[in-house]
Amino acid sequence: MRHGPTEAERRLWSLLRGRRFSGFKFRRQFPIGNYIADFVCLDARLIIEADGSQHAESPRDLVRDAYLRAQNFRLLRLWNNDILARPNDASETIWATLHEENT
Repeated sequence: MRHGPTEAERRLWSLLRGRRFSGFKFRRQFPIGNYIADFVCLDARLIIEADGSQHAESPRDLVRDAYLRAQNFRLLRLWNNDILARPNDASETIWATLHEENT
């Protein structure tokens, strides 16, 4: 676990905290099994990850994602550059994902 959040994680947390999405409560740096989710909404079973380029096609992430999906979580990965450059788009993507049917 990192000692401090990245700039993208700080910005994303400012979007998520305080039940700003229709009252959905998010937690940050939340443990699930052997993994730590960047942000999670337990009620919506949604994990949001703020990722840099080191996560592009990472075999470790594939294993981690499979485990988290097996725990009935949906995963949304947002690239750090997108969070920083287009926060409104990130916010709209989160909103849409929260309001999708949980399949």
